[in-house]
Amino acid sequence: MARKYSKGAAREERVHEDEEEAAPLPPCWLCGRPLGKTVVMHHPVPKSRGGRDVVPMHPICQQTLIANFSNAELQRHALDVEAILLNPDMRKFVDWVAKKDPDFHAGTAKKKR
Repeated sequence: MARKYSKGAAREERVHEDEEEAAPLPPCWLCGRPLGKTVVMHHPVPKSRGGRDVVPMHPICQQTLIANFSNAELQRHALDVEAILLNPDMRKFVDWVAKKDPDFHAGTAKKKR
């Protein structure tokens, strides 16, 4: 196995390099809370609908979004979070989850079809 650092590198140099690698993550795309240990890179416009952009989200936020919107609806809303939050169920969810820990997880509702 290859070494990450040379034997001669000072410990302080190694610690400094590790700090530079850990860039702060942006907040969750949907709820705006800081991200926790688990981050999902979500396609706001589904890949099946030609989406290429990805945004960071909490797993619970992504699951709730997918449970409330079809791929066609997500394509229409694209990157417009405000349009998504006009849905009463999504607004209620974001208001509820705003007070939770970044690593909070709970079961989500099934898709409404």
